Amino acid sequence: MSEEAFGSGPVALVQDGRPRAGRADMELVHSGLASLARGARGELNVARPAPTAAFSRRDSMLDGHPVAQAWLESKGFAPIIRPVGGHLAVYGPGDLVIHLWAPHPEARSHIRHRFRLFGEALARSLQGLGVDAQVGPVPGEYCTGEFSVNDSGRTKLAGTGQRITKHGYLFSAVVMVEDASPARSVLGEAYGMLGLDFREESVGCVADSAPGATVGDLREAVVDELSRILPLGSNSALPSDFPDRYREAEPAAGRLAAASGGRNAP
Repeated sequence: MSEEAFGSGPVALVQDGRPRAGRADMELVHSGLASLARGARGELNVARPAPTAAFSRRDSMLDGHPVAQAWLESKGFAPIIRPVGGHLAVYGPGDLVIHLWAPHPEARSHIRHRFRLFGEALARSLQGLGVDAQVGPVPGEYCTGEFSVNDSGRTKLAGTGQRITKHGYLFSAVVMVEDASPARSVLGEAYGMLGLDFREESVGCVADSAPGATVGDLREAVVDELSRILPLGSNSALPSDFPDRYREAEPAAGRLAAASGGRNAP
């Protein structure tokens, strides 16, 4: 039944070794979505981000957005407008960004199904690391959503979002992994500037319940779980030396731009 939600594939697995800047991340996403109109296959792209303040388009229309954007930039978080919905999320190299874009003839009809299946896969990957992960929001969380992934119903660990196009869909997720304090230290102030509700104690990370857990640990667990519900192509198998082999990989944004000759919300 996951075929109904995600399409019949195939989906290529791509991993970027170095932290990817927010702007490059958005260029990659827009290029990937545009490629679906040309008949390209889907891609599951997994990467560590550079420090990023990801606003939604709704955020950008709020009176406090210019002030919040400038303040976060002064704190080292590069501002972007992401293509999926929700509200501001802040993340960095200790976190994991997951993008999935794929062709689908009826993408809009399966939005909730995709949210549920993807959220449950994320929760299982976290449970495998020893986290009491559940699907659902926690009170006062940033970028609140029905299909957030939380730790024991107390803190938010991951947010998910989608964008639908004529030719398919984009599904994006960000998981806080190694340290929640950088995000926690700025989200309260920024949400206040935007006039949005937020409870600082709602921000958590995987390492809170699984001490020593790394982005690499979660990355492998996530890909393993997603491979059970996504039609990953035969040439997309995760190699046994995955963590080291891809550490110095060329950023996918640059590779995609070189291949296509140009460029262009969860």
